[in-house]
Amino acid sequence: MRLCSIASGSSGNCIYVGSQATHLLVDVGISGKRTEQGLNSLGVTGRDLDGILITHEHADHISGLGVMARKYEIPIYATRGTIAAIQKSSSVGKIEDSLFHEIHEDEKLVIKDLTVNPMKISHDAAQPVAYRIGYGNQRIGICTDLGVYNDYTVECLKGMDALLIEANHDVNMLQVGPYPYPLKQRILGEKGHLSNENSGKLLSRILHDKLQTIILGHLSKDNNLPELAYEAVRMEITMGDNPYNANDFELMVAKRSEVSPVVHIA
Repeated sequence: MRLCSIASGSSGNCIYVGSQATHLLVDVGISGKRTEQGLNSLGVTGRDLDGILITHEHADHISGLGVMARKYEIPIYATRGTIAAIQKSSSVGKIEDSLFHEIHEDEKLVIKDLTVNPMKISHDAAQPVAYRIGYGNQRIGICTDLGVYNDYTVECLKGMDALLIEANHDVNMLQVGPYPYPLKQRILGEKGHLSNENSGKLLSRILHDKLQTIILGHLSKDNNLPELAYEAVRMEITMGDNPYNANDFELMVAKRSEVSPVVHIA
């Protein structure tokens, strides 16, 4: 199984997950052209896609959805609330109802040889989810856009071979930055985004011997830096109440507007 961030950040998110037989996207928050270029760099085309999993309806997750879905008639998987919100969005254009497939939190979905398990997250969207995707005994977790995590989140993300997890902002940069006060409060709130420190704290609770790769994603353009996210998460892991050191795991930061290195699950 392969995992690759085609784009990740507050300005657009698009993640590829696939096996030899099955090819999925998680979100299409960049243009159709950029999405296709990213896929092509992986040896995949839009025609090869077996589905698009949508986490929620915010523009940085669906802006290219209409173009890709209409061009290739790709099935779209999302919760009922997210589907309704997408259908009300004028920015994605008209998408045929037949392309939408309703999913449910904590209910398994099988797409060819991949198993998809949606999980609940806390974010200010209609009915947002994160995804765990499995192939045989291999497991990948993609979890961004959550203001808080809890024991449920921890249990859902245990046992992954690779994780793409949010490290959205540095709290100090956000607090002293140019955003208006209500927006700062939204980001810091329970339905906002995970800070670098909280990302590291969450990771410290789900680390295990077989975890191969951690990708930090959905970094804010204005309130974070890749180096800050990387070092803050490393420090939380090393100093946290767990038996591991940050050097025990491959840790990378997803690139904002470029295709990141491909993670191959051994």
